Amino acid sequence: MLAAFGLLGLAIASEVAATSVLPKTEGFEDLRWTAVVAAGYAISFWLLALVVKQIPVSTAYAVWAGLGTAAIAVVGATLLNESWDLVKAAGLVMIVVGVVVLNLRGAH
Repeated sequence: MLAAFGLLGLAIASEVAATSVLPKTEGFEDLRWTAVVAAGYAISFWLLALVVKQIPVSTAYAVWAGLGTAAIAVVGATLLNESWDLVKAAGLVMIVVGVVVLNLRGAH
């Protein structure tokens, strides 16, 4: 099970990396960056498919989507010069709390 969560972490990292460079594709006109994004998403989904062999899909997807969303929000604010305010921070906290609640509920 620990290995599955490790793979899930790699799936999240791959998705976040691909999403982070999405603006560089310039609407998929730059084929090199488009290939990087497509490869990142493909790797992420492949890893997610491996994960759901050991972790229920509802739990795996909630963690993947929630933590991926939270991570890309942080990357956007820190590396991509996107705006950051209290409302965005509160939303980010709610996403993380929601993922935790889903995981705790799924454990029973």
